[in-house]
Amino acid sequence: IDPAVADGSAIPIEERGPEEVTGFGVEQWAPAGTAVRHPAFDITPAGLVTALVTEAGIVERPDAAAVTALLKAVYRRRPSGSPATA
Repeated sequence: IDPAVADGSAIPIEERGPEEVTGFGVEQWAPAGTAVRHPAFDITPAGLVTALVTEAGIVERPDAAAVTALLKAVYRRRPSGSPATA
């Protein structure tokens, strides 16, 4: 959850390398050159989320107010009291 963006369309999706899903070590599951799309994560539409489970608790049927309260609780648990930075 990134409170700095209005919706998921503003979040760039990192693309991972095809070697992570076409084989492992010397074992290859797909022929060389197979086209692969391998996003590192996805954006789940809010309407499909029924609960958020975090170290600060569980929020069922999260709405904007519940997510804001949850993020504040998560940030309070961090030593710096702020969002994690890369």
